[in-house]
Amino acid sequence: MLRSALITFVVVTLTLWLMPGVASADIVDTLSLVVLVAVTGAVLRPLLLLGVTALGGWGAMLFGVVAQVAVMVVALDLDPANRISGLPTLVIAAILAVIFAALLDWMVDAGSDDMFVREARRLMRGVRRRAARRAGGPLFTTRRPRPGTEPGLLVVQLDGVAEPVLRWAVRAGNLPVLGQWLRSGSHTVRRWHTGLPSTTPASQAGILHGASRQIPAFRWFEKDSGKVLVANRPRDAAVIERRLSDGRGLLRDGGVSIGNAFGGDAATNLLTVSHAALPGRSARGWAAFMASPYGFTRALVLGVAEVFTELHQARLQRRRNLLPRVSRSGAYLALRPAAMLLRDVNVSLVAEQMARGVPVIYCDLVDYDEVAHHAGPARPESMRQLESLDRMLGVLERLSPEAARRYHLVVLSDHGQSQGATFRQRHGETLDEVVQRLTAETAAAPREPAEEQGKREPDPVPEAAPLLVLSSGNLSLIYLTRCPHRVLRAEIEKTYPRLIAGLAAHPGIGLVVVGDDQGPIAFGPGGSHRLRDGEVSGQDPLLPYGRQARADLLRHQEAAHVGDLVVISSVDPETAEVAAFEELVGSHGGLGGWQTDAMLVHPAAWTVTVDLDGPDAVHRQLVEWLVMLGLRDEVRPGVTAGDAIHAADLDRNSSPRLSPTREG
Repeated sequence: MLRSALITFVVVTLTLWLMPGVASADIVDTLSLVVLVAVTGAVLRPLLLLGVTALGGWGAMLFGVVAQVAVMVVALDLDPANRISGLPTLVIAAILAVIFAALLDWMVDAGSDDMFVREARRLMRGVRRRAARRAGGPLFTTRRPRPGTEPGLLVVQLDGVAEPVLRWAVRAGNLPVLGQWLRSGSHTVRRWHTGLPSTTPASQAGILHGASRQIPAFRWFEKDSGKVLVANRPRDAAVIERRLSDGRGLLRDGGVSIGNAFGGDAATNLLTVSHAALPGRSARGWAAFMASPYGFTRALVLGVAEVFTELHQARLQRRRNLLPRVSRSGAYLALRPAAMLLRDVNVSLVAEQMARGVPVIYCDLVDYDEVAHHAGPARPESMRQLESLDRMLGVLERLSPEAARRYHLVVLSDHGQSQGATFRQRHGETLDEVVQRLTAETAAAPREPAEEQGKREPDPVPEAAPLLVLSSGNLSLIYLTRCPHRVLRAEIEKTYPRLIAGLAAHPGIGLVVVGDDQGPIAFGPGGSHRLRDGEVSGQDPLLPYGRQARADLLRHQEAAHVGDLVVISSVDPETAEVAAFEELVGSHGGLGGWQTDAMLVHPAAWTVTVDLDGPDAVHRQLVEWLVMLGLRDEVRPGVTAGDAIHAADLDRNSSPRLSPTREG
């Protein structure tokens, strides 16, 4: 109360000083106005929260800002000294006061999340008390709800954080929360291999649904429908999820998906791309965040400051001639504050679901990935975002005593990132221009990165373009659009005799994979590797990509709608840098560098029984932990060839079937 009164006093004094024509500076009048603001807020905010809750979605966002301004307008209008009059002037003064309050709160809270935690605790206690009343408890009580005892699982995904980056940040002391977990022995960290493609949609398809082979890249072309699918476009994500889902996803049986690409068969989906809707009236965490002075309004004001921070950091890179670098203007200026806002909203939604006592929650936090794409995965700007995510883990840890279950926390990433100057920066041309030069045909390609393309309406495939080049980081899929089938090597060489050899010889390209009658072949600048039997001719092109490259490429060739040609850029053997086909200094999607080195942080006492090779393996391990916690019925292992089948092995409640969505 003292802090709130002091901040309000400073805010009101500063606002009145800035308003023209306001001469009174009487301290008693100002103190009375502080009391009036507090009383007005105490009366109006609960009513405004009801309005925000009733609106839900976009209405809650708009009304949340209006609510903060409305409190100040009413308080200033009731001021006995009558220093400000007229509705336009009152509104301007109120807006100034709200902005000053957000900035002052931020300065007081710098390095601390105390106010955010207090607001979240208030939300959680309210949720639990309402649940207790519905269950027959007392209508009013001041008693604090007891911590839950039944187990629950909270999985937090730190998007794009490579395992080596995490270890380095912990050793440097920059991640105090994760560092304390690891040093105390309560948790352990291990690497898991993402395989190909190393993208969020493929990894989440595997982690949440166990079906990563349905996704060959971040974006791809489907010859049967003639459409380009982009996995973060809501309409496309909904189509993809229908293919992934078989009702046995990670979040079935009452789980909640927050901020993910797909739902994992969750009972509740909040800010999930495939469901394309903002949280509605039932999500009190959304309404509480929007209505709170420490929620949306504060994030909006600080988001503007984040834009100026980004402009300053980009200018520093240019002045120091820091290489590699890419442009950090345009749509990216809005991405940074949006990611920050989304992080705070997601944590508020997680807090609400913890109070509701849902059995399993999976939440994706994207701050680090967004910044690392444009600044570089190990640059100071990116590491600051990682530090802020570490603080959010600390917030969740502090909120756990208010939860209706005893939540065990697992932290993982979906992929890493690899740094490097882009393909165009190194060689003065884009990949589609190289294809066009080698074929003398038109090669179409989107100009923006895949993750930005999904934010607008789909592009029609140009009828005059017989070749389509779709890139995701340093992975590119090339389609011969006039052929309705997957085109093999012989047909490609007959149609475009220079294409395969020309791509393989390009200094910026490390691998060109093409189907053949005897299985897929990977071509490089000095040789080839037959993937099925491992036969190498000349210099093995897979050597720079590590020992798992052959298995990764073989699995990728089995993915649905994979390109007629799969191209991966070269990797520097000294620096492990790759050349993204998109204009991103930090990239992922293909092979090379740290982009396939994801991390998994879990309670040290939990046994890992699965070889963590690929996101489907992570899915199986998480399901095993759910079974261990009693949150899922034990899944009987499949019967292998030669084993006897016993009646007890059969599930009498289900009929055998082949899943068309998972097996094609």
